[in-house]
Order: sequence, then C-alpha cells, then structure tokens
Amino acid sequence: MGEMMIKIYNTLTRQKEEFKALEANKVKMYICGPTVYNYIHIGNARSIVAFDVIRRYLTYRGFKVNYVMNFTDVDDKIIRTSYKLKISAEEVANRFIAAFNEDIKALNVKKPNFTPKVSQNIPEIIAFIKDLIAKKWAYQAGGNVYFHTRKFPCYGALANKTIDDLKAGASKRVGAEQTLKEDAIDFALWKAAKKAEPFWKSPWGNGRPGWHIECSVMATKILGATIDIHGGGQDLEFPHHTNEIAQSEAKTGKPFANYWLHNGFVTVGEEDAKMSKSLNNFITLHELLQKVDPKALRFLMSITHYRKPLRFSMASLKEAEVNLTKLKNAYDNFIFRKNDVQKFLSEDQQKLPELKTFEKNFILAMDDDFNTANAVTVLYDLAKWMNTYAKENVLSKVVYEQTIDLFTKWLLILGIEFKSADSLAEEVEKLIADRNQARLEKNFKRADEIRKNLAKRGIILEDTNVGTRWKKM
Repeated sequence: MGEMMIKIYNTLTRQKEEFKALEANKVKMYICGPTVYNYIHIGNARSIVAFDVIRRYLTYRGFKVNYVMNFTDVDDKIIRTSYKLKISAEEVANRFIAAFNEDIKALNVKKPNFTPKVSQNIPEIIAFIKDLIAKKWAYQAGGNVYFHTRKFPCYGALANKTIDDLKAGASKRVGAEQTLKEDAIDFALWKAAKKAEPFWKSPWGNGRPGWHIECSVMATKILGATIDIHGGGQDLEFPHHTNEIAQSEAKTGKPFANYWLHNGFVTVGEEDAKMSKSLNNFITLHELLQKVDPKALRFLMSITHYRKPLRFSMASLKEAEVNLTKLKNAYDNFIFRKNDVQKFLSEDQQKLPELKTFEKNFILAMDDDFNTANAVTVLYDLAKWMNTYAKENVLSKVVYEQTIDLFTKWLLILGIEFKSADSLAEEVEKLIADRNQARLEKNFKRADEIRKNLAKRGIILEDTNVGTRWKKM
C-alpha cells in the first residue's frame, strides 16, 4: 500500500494533484460546519458525510488526521430566529448545535478533534483584524472594518472569478453599507452593532465579526498558518472560501490551504434542482431520520463520489437499502462460519492473493480522489466472493480473519458498522441446539416450530452431513 499515491482534485488549480502532507503521516484538515439557526437539511448532511469518509480513508492509509469543524453561532440568521422564537441568539445556537450533534451521530459521523464556536473566539478575531489594519489590508468606516479586496493579487481564483466580474455584481448592490466602502467589492471583517442585536466591544466600537473572518481565525489558531485540506460545499467557493484565502494570506504571507475540496450538491425532483433553504425544496435531516433507516441514508451519501451531485429520492434511498442488506447478508453468512474455521489449512492459502487483489483495487479506487463509487464496486465483488467462500465446508483461519478485516474496515470507511452478527449467531446456534435435542427426543413438532420461527426472521436452516448450517436470506 505504501507505494501507492493519493491524488486529490484541487479546486484552486482545477486538476488532480498528488497529495503531499505538510508533515509526514499527519493531515491538518478544516471543514466549514453549519450556521446553527435551524436543523440542517440533507444537502448540509451530505457535506458532513463526504468529508467524514475522506477523513476515515486518510486514517486508513496511515495518516493521523487533525480534523476541525466549526460552528457559526454568530450570524444574521441566528438573530432573526431568536426574534421569531423569542429566545436569545445563544439559546438558538445551543439548541441547534445539540440537534446537529444528535443527527450526525445517527449517521455515524466521527466527532471532530475540535469544534470551535465563533462566540468563543472573539478576542482572536479582533486581534486578527487589528493585524490586517496595521498591514494596510483593511480599513475602518462607520464602526465597520472592510478588507481591501482589490489589493489582494489573484483574488477570486478559487471560484474562477475576476475583479471585473465582482465589480459588475457589486455595482447592483444598494444600501447604507455600500456607501461606507472605499470599493464596492470590499467585504466586511467587522460589523457595527445594530439595535437589539448581540455585540462585543472592539477598538472600532460595539459590533460582531463578519462571516468570512471567523473561519480564517479558527483554522489558523488551531492548525497553523497553512493547513493541508480545507473543505466545504461548492456554494462556499465564493465568496466564503475566496475571502478566507484573501484575509488569511494577507495576514500570514503564507498559503492558507494546499488543497481545496468541494462536495457536489444534493439535487431533488425531475429537474435536479439544488436542495436549499432559499428554494424551499429542502428536507431536514432531523425530519428524514424519523422516517428512514439512518444506515441506508449514510450508505447512499457515502457511495456517491463526493464531487458529483447526489440525486436524492426515496427510490435511490430504497436501492441503497437493498444493496446494504446484501452486504449485511454476505457478512452474516460469512461470520456465522467462524466455528468451522481451521487454524492450519495450507491448501486454502491460494485464496490470499485473491484478497490482495481486492485490497489493491479498493485502494486504487479511493486513492483516485476518494472515488467511493468505484470503491464500493470492489466491496460488492468481495461480498460475492465471500458468499461463495461461505458455502465451503472448511475455512482457513488466516483467510477468514483477513477477509473479515478487509470487509469491516472498508465498510467503516463508508461509515457503516455491522454489530449484530455475533449476538444473533449465538441466539441462532442456541436454537439449533434446542432443535437438535428435540429431534433426538423425536419431538418433531418442536423441531419444526423452531425452523419455521427462524424462517420468519429470514434465517434458513440446512441439514448437512457435517451438521446443521444456517444463513440469512
């Protein structure tokens, strides 16, 4: 595995590049988390799952990943929700942070190493802005602080936009704030406080941070001036990530992130419209989890390549559920044979190269920009191989253990864990023993009753010359 090369599509350069970490066997990774004013929709969840898969795979390949995902708990939308619910902005944020954590736990998303909140980093944000002003990258105006966008070379490169593109868009904006700016395309680092809004004291008066400065401060504070991977949804390329680059590199004089990764949208309906709150065509994850199998939803999100659009429908979810059931059955049928395993079985060692081929093909797929769509095909092939192998009367211990190891590790990269097999196996084995005893006692009614009850649960018994075997339908 060591000689293989991970390639990542870098949005900044618009090409696949060999991944080279800043430090050997370590990855610094920052993901833009939610603005916590409502339950997240499944488009937001797709981003969280996509980068969870990438994190898991990098760990599988031997990297220690320092994974940071923030909570934006200071924002206009949170303030508006606080007015609507008649509670404080802090209470709004805490309520939906708790809901977010509960929902992504249901999707088996690993906890980040750090989950900083904007509200906990105000002194660092103020210090960051003061530094930009001192270096002539920013200026004060009416209690606000703005970034000199035009001064930053290659501004807009991440989103493939030019200053002229931005100027044309900015010229259409109106409002008091626009009159304060030296240039229409400048963006806010600090916003002067408005009546009845949360605020913090600063050298420029009472106010609160602009959206973009928050992530720059939290990322550099925890991970350093330059990080390996910065990720988020495609909609964050501009202006959010574009502005992060400008203000971070203006302050530090160093590249902010070496690799920029952006996941595709979730689309719905016949016209494949992007799911978003603004279009009012969204389904909240919280609502959906009450109706569907979380594991099937996680599987659907994981097996679509992260840069591709994910077409969501109940039909696509059902298909994912069916395929996941097939994998579960292959796993169960295989693991239930563990009592048949023999420690030494030299003639069976020819199967080890076959496992190595599966492993190589899986890694080749995932090393190619984390292509889970191709990797899951290898997983399906391994499942078929396991189904065939499980029918054999004698298993080799080393092959058995290596097969289970590969299968479970690959599933775990996708966020899927099958935990019930061992306890179920013990229960079924006990019932088989009861059935065998009933047959010895010529209590065929009881024996048949056990068989029928197991059949109702999808478990088929097969009486062979080496004893009773069983499998799940």
